[in-house]
Amino acid sequence: MNAIINSITEDSVAHDIGLEKGDTLLTLNGYPVRDVIDYMFYSRDDVLEIRVQRGKKTHTFKTKKKEGVPLGIELKSFRTKTCRNKCVFCFVNQLPKNLRKTLYLKDDDYRMSFLFGNYITLTNLTSEEKKRIIEQKLSPLYISVHTTNNDIRRKMLGNPKAPDILKELGDFASNKIRLHVQIVLCPGLNDGEELSNTIKDLQKFYPYVASIAVVPVGLTRHRKSTIRHVERNDAVRVIEDVRKFRQRCNRRHGDPLVHLADEFYIKAEVPFPPVKEYGDLPQIENGVGLVPVFLHCSKKLKLPKKIEPVKAAVITGVSFVPYLEEFAKRLNTIEGLSLEVFSVVNTFFGPSVTVAGLLTGKDILKAIVGKTKADCLLVPNVTLREGSDMFLDNVTLKDIAESLGMNVRAIDPTPEGLLRGITDGCKRQN
Repeated sequence: MNAIINSITEDSVAHDIGLEKGDTLLTLNGYPVRDVIDYMFYSRDDVLEIRVQRGKKTHTFKTKKKEGVPLGIELKSFRTKTCRNKCVFCFVNQLPKNLRKTLYLKDDDYRMSFLFGNYITLTNLTSEEKKRIIEQKLSPLYISVHTTNNDIRRKMLGNPKAPDILKELGDFASNKIRLHVQIVLCPGLNDGEELSNTIKDLQKFYPYVASIAVVPVGLTRHRKSTIRHVERNDAVRVIEDVRKFRQRCNRRHGDPLVHLADEFYIKAEVPFPPVKEYGDLPQIENGVGLVPVFLHCSKKLKLPKKIEPVKAAVITGVSFVPYLEEFAKRLNTIEGLSLEVFSVVNTFFGPSVTVAGLLTGKDILKAIVGKTKADCLLVPNVTLREGSDMFLDNVTLKDIAESLGMNVRAIDPTPEGLLRGITDGCKRQN
């Protein structure tokens, strides 16, 4: 692994001592630097000796950090370790052909788990990597467990050599590495008694297993497996099975520990738990607590009494429509505002995929064309590739705007983001 400097911040310590873009960072205070994690770990000292390779020569720089002045080194991204499993429910394997290459990347890299909260299976860790995690306290990590029954887990992962998951978790817990774990629920495979046994096993590692998220399997119309969807009856049963564990953990620890994805409550048509029970929302990116937090924030949000007259439209996935419509009724009490909510059916992945984050530009157009005279269309930014204006199907915001003949804006998918999009963004042109 090479830690190559991608850029140097102007007026930083690195800039002042003469480091350059393209230098390979070899050591910090004598410690080898393999990647950004080593850089973060070893650059904490106030006095630094930095050795780099520039061309065929090595150079050593000594410096002292200055208060308020950044060190200023940005490293190139490391090459991500990919997943070698053949999970029976793998979402990537359910994608159609000819999408962006990045969508087909199946990462299973502990560094991505530590840095960005990506889920890993612990099936490709070397002994050296485990040692590093423990020595550098790379915590928390996000782990895909699915089941603690090793025979079933190996079947689900499509990997007969997957290690004993309880031993792996125990090794980390005994070294005080905090873990957030997920169980992708596949009806007939790891539900019912298997789910209960898995939760019992995982609870033993509390507080180092800091949260357990149960999420329904995601299936597209392109799937080839025989796994079935989580239906209403499944959701009702899972909620009831998990309820007793949550109550027990709350009594013992003041923490329910086990959390269900919002989709279970939506499918079962039962109320969400109180927002306070989600704690610091460690797995909100996994669809755990998104809707309850939105509803909570929407009730707390102070609205203006009047705004400059505007007609706005906003889109979302099918599952979130009732909650967004509820908030839209309150927004429409603002004098000058007319807000329409559009439900977008996902024909690209299949109608069973109901979240906004997997909507495509073409499906959005199908839902909107000829159905509104709004001044602008507001699109939650989770539908777009991070840092870009492009949807999964390579359609852009500009393409949507030109097709509709109206202003199109990306917004944060929060009550504040929607209000800000209406008041600040609707009158601006792309």
